Amino acid sequence: MTIALAIVLIAMFGVLGAAKLAAVPAMRDAAAHLGLTVGHYRVLGALEIAAVAGVAIGFVVPVLGIAAACGLVLLMLGAAGFHAVHQDGVLRVVIPLLVAAVAAAYAAALI
Repeated sequence: MTIALAIVLIAMFGVLGAAKLAAVPAMRDAAAHLGLTVGHYRVLGALEIAAVAGVAIGFVVPVLGIAAACGLVLLMLGAAGFHAVHQDGVLRVVIPLLVAAVAAAYAAALI
């Protein structure tokens, strides 16, 4: 189960983090919609990529995997909050919360 959770997190945040770092048009639009600059979104992308590395390393150094997963939980709670404030609809709020649950499950599996 731990491997499956890690694969999901690595795949999802690898793609999303890279897209934010590259400032692809969809990410530029998302940043503007949420009232963030492209620079802010790039910082979020860098945090996501760092978390990907931490999740991958978590198999060898569990404390780093747990820390990375906890960071992702915090990022996803923030994302859900931003989407709620901008009244983006239920799915835009619930999806980050579900992803936070996946990250929390990964952290719990490493304990």
